[in-house]
Amino acid sequence: MISPTLKTLGSCLAGEFTNQEQAIDDPLWYVNLRLWQRPVPLFSADSISLYAEQANILKLDYPYRPRIIRLRETQPERIQVEYYMVHCADAVRGGGANPALLESLNEANIEFLPGCTLDVGLELVDGCEEFTTTPATDRACTFTSEGKTFQVFLGFTVTATKLLTYDKGINPEDGSALWGAIMGPFRYRKLTNFSI
Repeated sequence: MISPTLKTLGSCLAGEFTNQEQAIDDPLWYVNLRLWQRPVPLFSADSISLYAEQANILKLDYPYRPRIIRLRETQPERIQVEYYMVHCADAVRGGGANPALLESLNEANIEFLPGCTLDVGLELVDGCEEFTTTPATDRACTFTSEGKTFQVFLGFTVTATKLLTYDKGINPEDGSALWGAIMGPFRYRKLTNFSI
């Protein structure tokens, strides 16, 4: 069963987003990105799942960081976000803008990423629902791709009209940030809603 709160979170996150204003204001630190978070029918009995990818506005035909974001209530009043790696990335790349590419996506070709789970808190801010994440454990979010191990910090704050993402790559040797939200969150504005 999907609760009204979980559905609201899913509706806030589902869509096409841009950080164009931020990139214009601070081009030294922020690339102009397009972010897609499109609902997909995975784990649909108890969860809302989104296929996410992003692209530099100058290279919209080359989206990167394909992933599955699963939103679910692990117990009453406790919402978590789980991240999954997509093994068939080349087959579904571009699915954010072209959902027909996602029809082959299923639970057999994604992999849960241990340590990449977030707890979600809800507050009313100026009368609007605002969801903010915190890491669910002290374990670092790590994954291996093409023989290399990566460590990332994940997080977001979202309302019906804005999305702040805190994702950044971490140097496992000294904990320093390598890429992503080094100078603060990416600030996205929603261009298009994708229905849940």
